[in-house]
Amino acid sequence: MPLARSLSVTSLSGLEEWDEEFDLEDAVLFEIAWEVANKVGGIYTVIQTKARLTSEEWGENYFLVGPYVESNVRTQVELIEPTNPALRRTIDKMNSSGCKVYFGRWLIEGSPYVVLIDIAFTAWSLDSWKSELWELCSIGVPWFDREANDAVLFGFLTAWLLGEVTQCEQPAHIVAHFHEWLAGLGLVLCRQRQLPVATIFTTHATLLGRYLCAGNVDFYNNLAEVSDYIIDSLWSRAAAHCAHVFTTVSQITAIEAEHLLKRKPDIVTPNGLNVKKFSAMHEFQNLHAQSKSRIQEFVRGHFYGHLDFNLDKCLFLFIAGRYEFSNKGADIFLEALARLNYLLRVNHSDVTVIAFFIMPARTNNFNVETLKGQAVRKQLWDTAQTVKERFGKKLYESLLVGQLPDVSKMLDKEDFTIMKRAIFATQRQCQPPICTHNMLEDSSDPILNCVRRIGLFNSSADRVKIIFHPEFLSSTSPLLPMDYEEFVRGCHLGVFPSYYEPWGYTPAECTVMGIPSISTNLSGFGCFMEEHIADPTAYGIYILDRRCRGVDESCNQLTSFLFQFCKQSRRQRIIQRNRTERLSDLLDWKYLGRYYIAARHMALAKAFPDTFIYEPQDTTAGFRYPRPASVPPSPALSRHSSPHHSEAEDNEDDERYDEDLEAEKDKVNIRQPYTLPMKNKSINF
Repeated sequence: MPLARSLSVTSLSGLEEWDEEFDLEDAVLFEIAWEVANKVGGIYTVIQTKARLTSEEWGENYFLVGPYVESNVRTQVELIEPTNPALRRTIDKMNSSGCKVYFGRWLIEGSPYVVLIDIAFTAWSLDSWKSELWELCSIGVPWFDREANDAVLFGFLTAWLLGEVTQCEQPAHIVAHFHEWLAGLGLVLCRQRQLPVATIFTTHATLLGRYLCAGNVDFYNNLAEVSDYIIDSLWSRAAAHCAHVFTTVSQITAIEAEHLLKRKPDIVTPNGLNVKKFSAMHEFQNLHAQSKSRIQEFVRGHFYGHLDFNLDKCLFLFIAGRYEFSNKGADIFLEALARLNYLLRVNHSDVTVIAFFIMPARTNNFNVETLKGQAVRKQLWDTAQTVKERFGKKLYESLLVGQLPDVSKMLDKEDFTIMKRAIFATQRQCQPPICTHNMLEDSSDPILNCVRRIGLFNSSADRVKIIFHPEFLSSTSPLLPMDYEEFVRGCHLGVFPSYYEPWGYTPAECTVMGIPSISTNLSGFGCFMEEHIADPTAYGIYILDRRCRGVDESCNQLTSFLFQFCKQSRRQRIIQRNRTERLSDLLDWKYLGRYYIAARHMALAKAFPDTFIYEPQDTTAGFRYPRPASVPPSPALSRHSSPHHSEAEDNEDDERYDEDLEAEKDKVNIRQPYTLPMKNKSINF
């Protein structure tokens, strides 16, 4: 028997280094997901951002497996010949047997190898494979479900690929990591065929949970009852039970999986991001100011003719993601905005809130009135530039002859005529539009119907305005030419009061960009932050209780969060953004990638016990950020000053408060992340 190598894993909570005795030179990792080079949902972000860290760990022995989508391959993948002889033989054999398998590099950070399988080319095998699936595993698939049919093809083809790889003369220790049910069938077939492969299955959500929550079921408080008479669709449960190691992305999803999939996860693998740290602490604040000014330009055009509010006293809130009206919390966000509008009006607040809803829906084009607004704004800018040039020329000529200009004569009649015509062009007979696009199903759209019910129509009397942008943001858009990251940086607060959110990348992205956010204790992100931060609110992470409170109570709590945020001064918002950005280390893959490393180590030890030994360690006690030193021990907001203070006072104190923040940062004393060594060797498995 060969000498067993120890996979001793040190405490994840202490962020200590892994056992250096673990050697991956005779192991190969295949990571299989429908979202490899194919942007569908949040799993794409997981795979894409994690690729760099995994490539550093596995080097040439790391391969991503996904579906071949020609439009994506053209822009994201460089097709090359396989560098590994065994993998080249496998792909050649599959191609000669009626498949189309491509190999290349995914053009993202880490440049990982990808194996892309054209499932449409083997669609002729669908009926026979579905029959085989029923005979071997008693799993039936409806003939009309295209998504399930695609998953059947993808599952059989990935199992075929792994089966061919294991037939090599000197097979390596193979780890196959399958993400979600769309790839899970390949795992079931690997175990049914008894392939010598260490398998991992990660569920990022359950279809049943998503659908039940969308149907207004009190899901989390009745999990035991739900699991008694309903099982999860298709083969998620089979994949969870067949895997050597089963993982989920959050504690809240772990509870869900235990009830619905009937297996408790071995490890929770939180989702991370590649965090870009700035050399100077204020750089991300500068980016916020730049992006905010671009959003202000859009707002000037959108509200032309009704721009009776001060943009310097304007706060930008947003919600973004898949258009699931109740699951994403858009329902209680709208209700809270209506209540916030009332509070701001009765308290005579000079703050205006503009709430953006960035959720893709069916549209046929941009709204004409919205496009007109941007055209009017541009025309006003051009007019101002023309008058400025004429004014500047006259001023220059006056100074040349040594005379102080007579301001009353600097603008002539023609200048005033141009400016008056520009002002008349801003007159508007209707209210600023709610939606920036023409909706195909306007009368049945949930957001628009809710807006009609609560009566927020962007009138002058409203302190809360709503803009519904039913399309993902793009820097090439003629309306709001910003990509998503730029837009988030320019906002003041992200609001994500989700009822069903297994993880929640949107608040995580806000955090790493220094933007405060509101999430819930039913989202993976919210639970993770509650576990790792002593006082999340002090760091700009507001966590809404949606599990132990009714809808109306949760809505009142959300309204309170929003109203308290509106009462913050500019100085307080700057301090809060600094604190929020400091949490980015907690969400970096350099830390969270360790959970995936532990899962792979555990799978190798279970599949090859004669070669690998896994020594589990206690990972339940998470690292906790302490309460900021400058926050007083009271429920009041940090650094409150007198009720009335000027912007000048804010500016004068910014430097002093930045010094306090640096002192707080030193007290946190977070260790530098451990960087895995790059491996350049490849093996002939």
